[in-house]
Order: sequence, then structure tokens, then C-alpha cells
Amino acid sequence: MNAISTEKSRRDFILANTSILSPPHVPEVRLHLADEAHELWHKTEEELETIGLPPPFWAFAWAGGQGLARHILDHPETVQGKEVLDLATGSGLVAIAAAKAGAAVVTANDIDPFCEAAVALNCELNGVSLAFDGRNLTSEAALAADCDVVLAGDVFYDRELAAVLTLWFGQLAESGRTVLVGDPGRAYLPKERLQALCVHEVRVTRVLEDAEVKRTTVWRFLS
Repeated sequence: MNAISTEKSRRDFILANTSILSPPHVPEVRLHLADEAHELWHKTEEELETIGLPPPFWAFAWAGGQGLARHILDHPETVQGKEVLDLATGSGLVAIAAAKAGAAVVTANDIDPFCEAAVALNCELNGVSLAFDGRNLTSEAALAADCDVVLAGDVFYDRELAAVLTLWFGQLAESGRTVLVGDPGRAYLPKERLQALCVHEVRVTRVLEDAEVKRTTVWRFLS
């Protein structure tokens, strides 16, 4: 059995390799995040694979997620009283923001089992509760039919994934769902399908990005 293959071992690993921090653009939220003081920050993908750890997207507050979470907290009417799905939740930052903003039901979705543990720990920090779904919903699009709002932070970094998401998000928008995306200028963002709602200057780290501040736009998918 892998050394960090159980739910308890994943929780213990997260607690041992992160600090409690607030993302610069969303100081209302506290998360278990890696920083320069933690070895996890410096490990390569090959080293992570050796210990059975997928790339730890849950350990960082990415610019797209920070911008989208800020928008939700500044405009709570976007989610208030609604059923919300946060796709590729990572740390759960955007899902937690939706819960804080008054969403009736929030489901955080991610295929990485470490995210489930990270989201649970981060919910405890913020005094909110939400559901977690570990399925690949991009291949089961009908599962999102019951939600009113779909949120996705920083998901257009891969060509194949972007093609799948563009099709699915377009279908959801056409069916009357609100689909909001936070994006700092990733290569495969389908701008022709989007309406810009607001722009945020999000402070990040150069270890993860090519600049210390990323211009991040919150977009709405057009039907």
C-alpha cells in the first residue's frame, strides 16, 4: 500500500507540509497552503510520483481561483440561495467563497483524492460545510444538471481539457446555467465564447507563475 494512500494519511501529509495562510486577494479565507518553507514547494513531478502524490494543485492558491473567489465574495447575489458546483476545486478556495457568500448547496469537485482531504481541512478552518464529488464530471456532464451555477478557476491550461470544457460549459450556459471562469490568461481560454465581468490584479509567487502579479479576468460563458 502506498504510504499516503489512505484518507488519514493524506490529511496527515497535508498538515505536515502546509501552513495556515490567507491568499493575498482573498484575506477572508484561510487555507492549508504550501510555501517556501515546505519541502513540498520544491519537489519535482518525478519526486512526487515516487511518493504517490499527484501534482499538488490543492496546495496553492492559483490566480484564477483567487480572482473568481474575490468576485463571488464581492457579488454574493451570484450564488446566494443557489446550488453551486465548483469544478477542479483544488484547495476548495472558490467553493468556500461560495459557501461564505450564502449558496444554498455547494459541491466541490476534483478527481485528485488529496483534494478531498484538503477541502475538508480548509472547510474546518473556515467554518463552512460542503459536499465533495471525486468523479470526472467532464465525462458525465448530465450530473451537473441540478446545479444553478458552475464555477471554474484556472482550468484552461491544457489543450485537450480546454476543448472538453468549452463544449460542456457552452451546453450548460445554453441550458440556463450560469458558468463563471476565473483565468489569468491561460493559453487555451476560449475568449470568443466569453463575456468579461471584471479584472483583478492578483499577487502570486514567481515559483508558480511568470510574474508576481497576474492580471486575472472573471468571465461568463455565453449561451
